[in-house]
Amino acid sequence: MTENTALCSPATAEEFAAEADRLLEFTRAAAVRGGFGWLGDDGQVVERDLQLWITCRMTHVCALGHLLGHPGFLELVEHGVDALGKTFHDSTNDGWYAAISPDGRHPTARDKEAYAHSFVILAGSSAQLCEAPGSDDLLASALAVHDRYFWDDEVGMSRESFTADWRREETYRGMNANMHTVEAFLAAGDVTGDERWHERAGRIVTRAIDGFARDNGWRIPEHFTPDWEPLLEHNRDEPAHPFRPYGATIGHALEWSRLTLATATTLGGPEWDWATPAAVALTERAIADGWAVDGTDGFVYTTDWSGAPVVPARMHWVLTEALGAAWALQHATGEARWSAEFERWWAYAKAHLLDRVGGSWYAELAPDNTPAAGTWSGKPDTYHAVQAMLLPRLPLTPSFASALAARA
Repeated sequence: MTENTALCSPATAEEFAAEADRLLEFTRAAAVRGGFGWLGDDGQVVERDLQLWITCRMTHVCALGHLLGHPGFLELVEHGVDALGKTFHDSTNDGWYAAISPDGRHPTARDKEAYAHSFVILAGSSAQLCEAPGSDDLLASALAVHDRYFWDDEVGMSRESFTADWRREETYRGMNANMHTVEAFLAAGDVTGDERWHERAGRIVTRAIDGFARDNGWRIPEHFTPDWEPLLEHNRDEPAHPFRPYGATIGHALEWSRLTLATATTLGGPEWDWATPAAVALTERAIADGWAVDGTDGFVYTTDWSGAPVVPARMHWVLTEALGAAWALQHATGEARWSAEFERWWAYAKAHLLDRVGGSWYAELAPDNTPAAGTWSGKPDTYHAVQAMLLPRLPLTPSFASALAARA
């Protein structure tokens, strides 16, 4: 496919390119012994455990930086691959530890999480396109671990988590981990040429969106029993949870919209005719429930099952996924309204989310659009924002790193 040149104005495209460069410079400081650290408001690493998901996502971001031609980013990719191959890897039981001590010396959380393991696949896929030493083995190992432990072929979805030795499984299923598994499988299929990963992404998307989302008025159930029965009241007492909040998560509807269209385009065929109307419905529901519903611009974090706001904070990642949904829908439909939404949401980001002093984007805003830290503190990583800033120059498929590699 060609670039979506009608998506935004040339001036906006230039702004996105400049912002990508600014974000990548901010990324450099995250490299520490053992992986990539959690960045604070000032762009310096915070003294806290190193998270597997952050090290993976920043390795992926650094791969994007290298593929864009930024000097020094190949070394950062190599640093990430080395950390994933040594520090985070469980050489006894296989798989990757969830967290490592701040000094990068020993694991502090040994559980094996599908959410974080999906990012190992993504990091390995992107690093392989950079030809980073060890990346071939990293990707092959990550796919093998997922195939052996997380993938449930009977239902076509991912399991959630296990103890370190894989002997005890969590009695929970989550849509967040499955959503990022779709992203990872699309990337892995693009890099390896093995259609099995694309097909598995398709199975997850079909059940999640053409099934659960459609059956629930396009408000996606997030939490489930092991038999995939929705747990609609899960975490009602912890509504602002960063990974498992109660209710419908606006940003996930937007993210699923993009991933649904990317999966449909990748697999093709009349059996995917439902995908574009579904992506439109997801995004329209997210806008109706989430955008400026309390009288102030911005997307709320979550709503209840009637669409009423529950957590009104504005998360930066939700806005980036709104940009991604508009980008994907403009590709799929050619309708000018999505370009208009794209420009509107970018104007909001410039007005409220971009931190011109401390760098990067504010991770969270209060309902009045001032910086807040109710759910997120600091600026943990640059994954969502960097990917969003690449949108005007990329096609809908293949995945981000593969598309950049094809341009080289």
